[in-house]
Amino acid sequence: MSTVALITGAASGIGAAVARRLARGGARCVIVDVDAEGAERVAKELDGVWLAADVSAEESSLEAVALAERAYGRLDLVHLNAGISGGVDFAHFDVERYRKVVGVNVDGVVFGVRAAVPLLTRSGGGAIVVTASLAGLVGFDGDPVYTMTKHAVVGLVRALAGPLARQDVRIGAVCPGFTDTPLVADAKEVFVDAGFPLLSAEEVAAAVESAFYSEVPGSLLVVQPGRQPVPYRYAGVPGPAGGQRPPSLQ
Repeated sequence: MSTVALITGAASGIGAAVARRLARGGARCVIVDVDAEGAERVAKELDGVWLAADVSAEESSLEAVALAERAYGRLDLVHLNAGISGGVDFAHFDVERYRKVVGVNVDGVVFGVRAAVPLLTRSGGGAIVVTASLAGLVGFDGDPVYTMTKHAVVGLVRALAGPLARQDVRIGAVCPGFTDTPLVADAKEVFVDAGFPLLSAEEVAAAVESAFYSEVPGSLLVVQPGRQPVPYRYAGVPGPAGGQRPPSLQ
């Protein structure tokens, strides 16, 4: 029985690289992207199915999961990868842009998890991997709103790890550094001129595949150029004086 994978933001960049990597391993892929032409192109290349959808809308995730069930009868792996840069200027605040960034980067993950878990469970269990960022682990002042959204999804992954594991669904995240994808295309020349190495989408895709099979619920894989992906470890927080720290606050 073939593994069935659903990938959002899969028309290009990391999502397309993940889809191609999984397809080479025999997976049947459901390609989801707001770019209809790109989604169709990748799906046809991989003999998969596709959906043109904006993940910031709740019904998009529900439709994508329904498509997986109609086409293949099950769901095993979900890569919630769709994301956009922030670009929100606090001096000239654009509420519409702010809502869009939060909608794609945060709501898209929440809606994706909510929609996928029932079918993953009915399929006997599975795994969800979220594309976060190093900006989800540190205070990246170059794009504060983007940083906020990535912190949010990292927190969601950590908080859901235990409850989902009890449903035989693993959830984790990859936290790559700057990657050579359309998301950073406008700034690529700056990185090149500065001699700053960029990850390839294929390097991140390899980390995503590894994360799918991590035995540690809530694992956060840090991906940097020239290094093997490594799990991120939080230091923990101080407990109350004279008392024990609740086990969930680690």
